Amino acid sequence: MEFREDILGAPYEAAELTLRPDEEGPVCATLVRRTVPGSERAVLYVHGYNDYFFQTNLADHYTALGFSFYALDLRKYGRSLRTHQSPNFVRDLAEYDEEIDEAVRIIREVDGHRQLLLNGHSTGGLIGALWAGRRAGRGLIDGLFLNSPFLSMPAGPAVRTAGGPVVTALGRLAPTRVLPSALNPHYTHSLHKDHQGEWDFDLTLKRPESFPLYAGWLSAIHQGHRRLRRGLGIDVPVLLMASTRSISTTRWTNALHHADAVLRADDIAAEGPRLGRHVTIVRIEGGMHDLVLSPEAARTAVFAELDHWLAAYLDVRPVEA
Repeated sequence: MEFREDILGAPYEAAELTLRPDEEGPVCATLVRRTVPGSERAVLYVHGYNDYFFQTNLADHYTALGFSFYALDLRKYGRSLRTHQSPNFVRDLAEYDEEIDEAVRIIREVDGHRQLLLNGHSTGGLIGALWAGRRAGRGLIDGLFLNSPFLSMPAGPAVRTAGGPVVTALGRLAPTRVLPSALNPHYTHSLHKDHQGEWDFDLTLKRPESFPLYAGWLSAIHQGHRRLRRGLGIDVPVLLMASTRSISTTRWTNALHHADAVLRADDIAAEGPRLGRHVTIVRIEGGMHDLVLSPEAARTAVFAELDHWLAAYLDVRPVEA
């Protein structure tokens, strides 16, 4: 494993993590890092669906607090997607344990950090929470911050209950069947600077129309939600943030800048207590789905709430100039 300059340029560097091959061939993940010399604290960020790490403002905030920053581009996403692979595809969310385990090993054993915060967004929040539940009792992380985690399907309870067995069966019988995607392209447009947003990212890695939605992947999400409903037993403090409202629209509206256009924020908050015994739930007024990419007032509130929680539970104080 060798770190080289990342696509974001200095001070970011990246290393390819070689993983076990699957039925499509060789598999890898990518670990991006921006280290703080002498720091004993680190954070590992895990992105969402149709996503990859580009949120440098998040890294800026953590490094200003003295955290070395790490981010995973999971297998078949972003920097890790290869031409022979079905984008974003897995059959079980536990497949991601391999790269998270290896990233944690590198952060703790190779780079020598004694304290580690896991930070997941959207699908990465669900993946990270499930991993933290399976790794409870091992002392691998000290806290978990979930930014609009994908804890529930964006549909009513009746649809979720009735649709689960159908999706599970289809995922088993025809895992690579492409299903209609409900992802709203206006969400990505609301973020990108060339449309109605303020952020710069690669639209081939985070697509407005999304990547194909595979039955096997959706089945894996349903199975993850079933595990969550049984309770995950996460044994470290958890901070869960979600917007105060959601929006569903097929047309462009400026309201997309002030609500979650991907998931139901109320459902996210409602599922939070199933994560563990020590969960703090914070609702962000005017927050978008990726809360740290929200307009300035909302993202300022996100970082302020994060700082309060870090001070209370991880004993993190601002670094003196």
